[in-house]
Amino acid sequence: MTDRYASFVRSGAGRALVKRLGLPDPPRLRRHTPGDPLAPGPVLLGAATGGRLAEQVRRIMAAAGVELADPAAAPAPERRHAALVYDATGITDSTGLRQLYDFFHPQARSVLPSGRVIVLGTPPEECGSPREATAQRALEGLTRSIGKEFGRGVTAQLVHVTPAGDAGTTTGLEATLRFLLSGRSAYVSGQVVRVGAGQAGPPADWDRPLDGQVVLVTGAARGIGAALARVLARDGARVVALDVPAAGDELATVANEIGATAVQLDLTAPDAPTRLADHLAGRHGHVDVVVHNAGITRDKTLGRMDADRWDQVLDVNLSSQERINDVLLERGLIPAGGRIVSVSSIAGIAGNRGQTNYATSKAGVIGLVQSLAPVLRERGISVNAVAPGFIETRLTARIPLVVREAGRRMNSMSQGGLPVDVAETIGWLSWPASGALSGNIVRVCGQSLLGA
Repeated sequence: MTDRYASFVRSGAGRALVKRLGLPDPPRLRRHTPGDPLAPGPVLLGAATGGRLAEQVRRIMAAAGVELADPAAAPAPERRHAALVYDATGITDSTGLRQLYDFFHPQARSVLPSGRVIVLGTPPEECGSPREATAQRALEGLTRSIGKEFGRGVTAQLVHVTPAGDAGTTTGLEATLRFLLSGRSAYVSGQVVRVGAGQAGPPADWDRPLDGQVVLVTGAARGIGAALARVLARDGARVVALDVPAAGDELATVANEIGATAVQLDLTAPDAPTRLADHLAGRHGHVDVVVHNAGITRDKTLGRMDADRWDQVLDVNLSSQERINDVLLERGLIPAGGRIVSVSSIAGIAGNRGQTNYATSKAGVIGLVQSLAPVLRERGISVNAVAPGFIETRLTARIPLVVREAGRRMNSMSQGGLPVDVAETIGWLSWPASGALSGNIVRVCGQSLLGA
């Protein structure tokens, strides 16, 4: 689907009109292309007094081939940075927050278009005192505001890193930095990501972080699911692409394109979990990653909605995920180090008129992730979710024009996201190196104003 407004404002006449009338100005976003450098310019690394992560980040940047800017150099108009990364873990009370101003104020205009801002902190619930927890919680206000202020496609994130870390934490931090600094995270902004302790190891090749991994993708025939299957295959995965029999032709096209296994299965069928488990066991012996992407909408206001619309949406979007998880886990088909990634929605966070069934199901997905995370941690399995906002698909193309334009513009990027933006985020959470991330709900919404 073409965003004609974005195309117009990038023309000469359009840019003049946008500037004169103060209209939304959608920037060109830097998206990932294999072979791209992690950062298209130097990265400025700063740290609060007593920060515990700066040296670790420095080593990660060096290993990734990222150029670090000289922190002692005075700010200058010609000195531009691809990213600003700040270790705020040393801030232990509210007076220490002044260090954030001292670092970011002189550098606010130095970030390149589609640049990145990353602040590293300590989870407030793991802080040593109420004052430290207060200061660390304040970091969310900083990063969310920067995401809205810097403009030009610049994203801003807060990464909470557990102080009780292990080797998995170190790898998880590296995986997270590699994702957030790269073009893979183009439409992710204003998020809080938690890196805990867990089973994770670096890949042999960061350009193929899923090499040899068996990954199940439900709803893979079209839209986000098809983009996801392609991204995972590009990153080295052996993809099992699943969709309903009615989408068999489209599913076969995607599977043949990427060398995936195609499985036609209605997930609401009573025997679907068992049949799927039998297929995975017989064909692969296990599954490293399960991506619950399949979903439907049956929109009506609650007062006009019949019971079938309610039941169908809840069954496909939520209950089928629970049933599949139960069988795969019971039969031990998801090994230690496995990952489960579910697709929620911003509607599950903010609600949406005419979508009470959909919003309920997607809020339930968030509950599923948050409740399973501590249980599966004991088995070395991580579970996370992504929550897309307005994504340019065939479904959103059917939305009435005025509502569609509002959905596109009501975010920090002033534009809708692409299916590949969701796919890249799921891909990152699927990496073995991301095994120490669990219980996260990452919004892929361009920092939408809804539910913020």
